[in-house]
Amino acid sequence: MCDSDAGARAALPRPAPGPAVDPIALEPVDEVVITTLVDNVFDGLLAGSEGVRRAPMGSGAVAAPQFEGGRTSPGLRAEHGFSALVAVRRGGTTTRLLFDTGISPDGMVVNADRLGVDLRDVQGAVLSHGHFDHTGGLAGLAGRGPLPLTVHPLIWTRRRLAVPGAEPAELPTLSRRALEADGFAVIERREPSLLVDGCVLITGEIDRTTDYERGMPPPHQAWDGGSWRHDPVVLDDQALVVHVRGRGLVVLTGCGHAGAVNTVRHALRLTGVTRICALLGGLHLSGPAFEPVIRPTVQALTDLGPDLLVPGHCTGWRAQHALAAALPEAWVASSSGSSYTISA
Repeated sequence: MCDSDAGARAALPRPAPGPAVDPIALEPVDEVVITTLVDNVFDGLLAGSEGVRRAPMGSGAVAAPQFEGGRTSPGLRAEHGFSALVAVRRGGTTTRLLFDTGISPDGMVVNADRLGVDLRDVQGAVLSHGHFDHTGGLAGLAGRGPLPLTVHPLIWTRRRLAVPGAEPAELPTLSRRALEADGFAVIERREPSLLVDGCVLITGEIDRTTDYERGMPPPHQAWDGGSWRHDPVVLDDQALVVHVRGRGLVVLTGCGHAGAVNTVRHALRLTGVTRICALLGGLHLSGPAFEPVIRPTVQALTDLGPDLLVPGHCTGWRAQHALAAALPEAWVASSSGSSYTISA
């Protein structure tokens, strides 16, 4: 593991050399382990497999006076949110980053504690975008020192849902002032960034190139300083990318608002790597507005042929079924507490 000062420096982003048309020199790693700290589902009966470790039903013991002995083991929390711990190993050095933090102030911290994960070992954090189901758990990291926090500059955008026939509901908006007061060292990057001595790529803004991934429906709106307007693109959406030596790219998304296919193709184009090894995280294919996107997304991901596909969070049950049917050897069910190891 990196020492704390060196790890913090490694977690600071630096500009990735070259525009998107030129490959970014993403250094290959020997292994990456992605642990889902928060997801919409916890299934304590899921079986592990090669490279997949599951949290058992008995994870974590808590007081419960109605039982003999006064204790019970509730397993892990599931909530409408996403958070992952990313451990990247290159040679003898391992660096740990947080990617998103879930929706509740304490869900990520509680699950980490029940898994025996010490969040004090985390050397930096990255937010995929500003929606509150990915940022709420930052409260659990408050006061633990100058933790680098890499974000897109539009993450502070005010947003709301204005569903016809209902009162508009404004979404909780991150406060930079509050985060800095809590000890976060906020770094804004619109362009691609390299972390961990060039071993982790944060995509920055993602090119939208498919004709079917059109983003959020009209009720999703953003404040432009004078009025509320439809915000289909969620321009602050970004992904985390690692190149595992000899295997290809591992791509981690929060919601994938840019589109799963756009995101993967963007990562391939940025790096010049020709193979996608794994895609994990939310793919935002849930709900009637996104059902027409499922079929072309499944076809494109089938053509890309990842070895591992772990859709979670906002992917939706219809898309999960379609992806599992199309990619049965790659698809793996997501669950809070599961760890996925990809090695060279």
